[in-house]
Amino acid sequence: MSTSVREILFGGIVSVVFAFSNTAALAQTGIDEVDITPRAKLVDVASAAYGSGSPARFATASLIRTSVNLVLVPVTITDDQNHPVIGLNQDNFQIFEDKKPQEIKHFSSEDSPVSIGILVDTSGSMSYKLDEAREAVAQFCDAANPQDEFFLITFADEARVATDFTTRTQDITNELLTVSSRGQTALLDAIYMGIQKMRGARYARRALLILSDGGDNHSRYTEHDVKAAIKEADETIYSIGIFDHYVNTQEESLGPELLRSIAEKTGGTAFTLSRLGEMPALTRIIGVQLRHQYMLAYQPQSAPLDGKWHKLNVKLRLPKAFHNYFFHVGARPGYYAGGE
Repeated sequence: MSTSVREILFGGIVSVVFAFSNTAALAQTGIDEVDITPRAKLVDVASAAYGSGSPARFATASLIRTSVNLVLVPVTITDDQNHPVIGLNQDNFQIFEDKKPQEIKHFSSEDSPVSIGILVDTSGSMSYKLDEAREAVAQFCDAANPQDEFFLITFADEARVATDFTTRTQDITNELLTVSSRGQTALLDAIYMGIQKMRGARYARRALLILSDGGDNHSRYTEHDVKAAIKEADETIYSIGIFDHYVNTQEESLGPELLRSIAEKTGGTAFTLSRLGEMPALTRIIGVQLRHQYMLAYQPQSAPLDGKWHKLNVKLRLPKAFHNYFFHVGARPGYYAGGE
């Protein structure tokens, strides 16, 4: 069922009242019900709670590199107006693995760089949507950290790496100027390719952004293949579906649910647009959220290198001044522990 945009952005509204907000399942919706004009405003919890003259109690640990005994959890906190919430510190977070509390060993709130894969649908049905997709990618890149690295995958009858990893955003935008729309939609192949490509990423923080207007109708990989690969990967997936009101095939009708189910397995968000012109503003918002993530790292108490799926739950606690505020915690729902 389609719900409000607030629910998709905030995964079910979470009230912070001397307790913690659960990382809720993300829902999918249209975007008609909310103003998505990009805002520069950030919610600085530390300044608001302790006064502008008090220092924000940030931990300054550098980005932690992945090891077999360390679990890294990128977390996005947003308010009910889609503003990133800044000023939180390590004491404001708790992590549970399989319902057991874990000790946070490292914490960072710095704008550290991200490895990002951009996946753009260039199938025949995108013919009148490509200009808006180009502008959307440009807005996304404009909101990025200058050190971010990107790659571009375009997909129609088949998926292809159009631009390899680069820190030059103009390489991405220039490549999109040359693409044309044709053929069918190998969406699942593109996502699988993006996951595999991300293995060569430079940074621990990783994300995929998917722009597509339909369901899959031309892939070799199945939905099961892709979801299995996602659970073993580290990237957060954001998707924007530009779906027509009238669809001709079952694959097209299933497109929104496919993107939603894929994004929610990574702690990401799936958006469905009914107005094409909203896409550039929305990709910019996603870019801003990526720049204001918290990085939490912990060592599992029992360090089980058992190859099994372990559930994660990130909870939030805030000062009394924020008891009546609503915030959303966005984080991955779990991870596979590497086998010995």
